[in-house]
Amino acid sequence: MLPRTHGRLAVAGLATTGLLVGLIACSPVGQENTGGGSDGTASPGATATDGERTNKTGTAADPNAIKPGGRLDIALSAEPDLLDPTQARSLYSRYVFSAMCEKLYDLDENSEIVPQLAAALPEASADGKTVTIKVRTGVKFGDGTAFDAAAVKKSLQRNLTLETSARKSELGPITTIDTPDAETVVIHLETPFAPLLAALTDRAGMVMSPAQLDKLGDKFSTAPVCVGPFKLVKRVPQNSIELAKDSNYYDAGKVYFDSIVYRIITDASIRAANLRSGDVQVADSLSTQDAPALSGEDSLEVLESESLGYQGVTFNIGNVDGIGQPAKPIDKPHAKDVKVRQAFDLAVDRDGLVKTVFGGLYDKACSPISPASPFSSDAAQKCPDRDVEKAKQLLQEAGATVPYKIEMITSNNPDSLRIAQALQAMVKEGGFEIQIQPVEFSSLLDQQDRGDFELLQLGWSGRIDPDANITNFVGTDASQNVAGFSDPALDELLTNARQEQDVEARKGLYGEITAKIQEQEPLIYLYRQRNLTGVSKQLSGVRVYSDGILRVAFAGHRK
Repeated sequence: MLPRTHGRLAVAGLATTGLLVGLIACSPVGQENTGGGSDGTASPGATATDGERTNKTGTAADPNAIKPGGRLDIALSAEPDLLDPTQARSLYSRYVFSAMCEKLYDLDENSEIVPQLAAALPEASADGKTVTIKVRTGVKFGDGTAFDAAAVKKSLQRNLTLETSARKSELGPITTIDTPDAETVVIHLETPFAPLLAALTDRAGMVMSPAQLDKLGDKFSTAPVCVGPFKLVKRVPQNSIELAKDSNYYDAGKVYFDSIVYRIITDASIRAANLRSGDVQVADSLSTQDAPALSGEDSLEVLESESLGYQGVTFNIGNVDGIGQPAKPIDKPHAKDVKVRQAFDLAVDRDGLVKTVFGGLYDKACSPISPASPFSSDAAQKCPDRDVEKAKQLLQEAGATVPYKIEMITSNNPDSLRIAQALQAMVKEGGFEIQIQPVEFSSLLDQQDRGDFELLQLGWSGRIDPDANITNFVGTDASQNVAGFSDPALDELLTNARQEQDVEARKGLYGEITAKIQEQEPLIYLYRQRNLTGVSKQLSGVRVYSDGILRVAFAGHRK
């Protein structure tokens, strides 16, 4: 049975999520109505201490204090990419999906896995190679068609086979999927795969309407239909996304808003101004410059939680023909000689970065594994000291021209530009000259996929199983390996960690994996941000957990 854990190591619930074998004969955690935070009762565990900072993840809506109806306006810091669970890559699409596309499983406020569209936690065979999932009954998609095991199978198979799928690596070695009846999904694996359950708590576990998939195919994002509290009304590119309450939703009685409008406002100061004026009632990704003042205002509160993700820079080492295509040599020193990448790492002043750019609200990071993860270890948190003289020496040994000029693409919002400029100044002392190329966020995603970059500044919002924060990005041929990186020794370690069922053994392997990534440096980790969300006190029920997802589907206006 999954143990209850609290505080900084709340994600220790994950310790058993990998142990699919251990799920046999376990009782379900949470009853049917716990999925999606729709239980309608106030949660007492919304505040916890994370070291010197306090986590405020929000509380469930109080039905007695809510005035049903009305519209919620949310300011998003970037535009979501494709509204297609199979193809989406951004955190911002996950915000919207949380209101319109439910998953087989979800996380609760303690970062423990609970059923959502599944009827219970899965059961696994003794050898860990067969996983059985029971699904809810009496559920309909937004188009009125029935949700059943066949729909789950169709969505999973699409994730595994669509050429442009970003989910392939997340689902592991699935061989076949059976549906012996309308309520049962049986997943067969070539080898045990510890991260599977955690993967099904995110986009890989979202279930799409088979009728809409048949109708739209790979254009599903133009009119996505799922099971959810809300459904898509319209999308105005680079401007807004509007959702309306879905009367087909199985728990519609616990949905209070009539509609939700996500407005794209990339400038953090303008998001803060809109929040103060009441033009929006929620704003994501507050600037560390604005958050302290906003948290002191009587009409607002700032939700704050630690992140399982990271922010960093990725070098293009072999992505010539686009993501998913075989890597090819790139005739640039940073791609050919690891000493150039190691020199860049040694030139970065992480302590200075988090202090000067983020006012000390964020933490430095040298690893894809958050210290909050139960898979963290001293080896996983090892961080090199800054050494600009050593950086210059490595550039000389690599035969690189100094200053070594490299073009870095970054999102064009003010916060990203501040980070880029700080990096530019820091690594200059170590012999690098960064040429900053700001681009709109969706264009940045497109450029990274096509391999049209030398250096990329971008992060990852994080998942509860470390495999989802690593393999997809640095595993050979992985679906989000935009670096075009390949290291057979690292692949072997990643595979071993995926198949290992013992948590302590996995922890050791992830320490070795971190060292291997730091040795090759396809991706240099810089800092770990906190999820800072501004919320009007006129609302009840807005929540943000450690996965960084903004949860508003079951919130409402206070009376």
